[in-house]
Amino acid sequence: MLQVRALTQTYMLASGQPLTVLEDINFEVAPGETMAIVGPSGSGKTTLLGLCAGLDRAARGTVLLNGIPLEPLSEDERAALRNQYVGFIFQNFQLLPTLTALENVMTPLELRGERQAEAVAREWLERVGLGQRLHHYPAQLSGGEQQRVGIARAFANRPRILFADEPTGNLDAENAGGVADLLFALNRDAGTTLVLVTHDLELARRTGRILYLRGGRVWREERLN
Repeated sequence: MLQVRALTQTYMLASGQPLTVLEDINFEVAPGETMAIVGPSGSGKTTLLGLCAGLDRAARGTVLLNGIPLEPLSEDERAALRNQYVGFIFQNFQLLPTLTALENVMTPLELRGERQAEAVAREWLERVGLGQRLHHYPAQLSGGEQQRVGIARAFANRPRILFADEPTGNLDAENAGGVADLLFALNRDAGTTLVLVTHDLELARRTGRILYLRGGRVWREERLN
């Protein structure tokens, strides 16, 4: 489902000096597999996730998503590919504040041309336990509830691969545990490929494989089942 080959990312500093954030990253993720990417702050975890999802272009190397190389694609083509195959869950939820929970889940479905967008959105919000909060705005929801809306929005589009960037990072321990349980249960039911970035090793160990980053390189890989 995801192939990363010799991926390197470099940015130019204001001084004109290059800063290499990722160097020669190689791995593959099979359909239905779950994998966590862990490492200290500044190790390149979020940068790697963005490159894998086609949110940014790498300086060198190749990313293939569902067998499609991302490098030759235009911004619009990459956006269309994401809309077709990819779901996202963000640390800071990324909900539109002027839309209700229902509308936040409906929006990507409508953009995709889903005729039953409202029915699908309602079903997924029911599944994440927010059937009574459909018409609440993000500011009226707790952090845990906002992340549940984010999870419903991600799964509603029936993605082939789901990228989650610190999905429990902004939640207290109780909410984090509940959101993690929900995420893995829904992912197991849907059979979605999951790539998870986290600093929480306990959460990472719920996946099938952990990729450890240090200084922009893979220094260890651990298979858990």
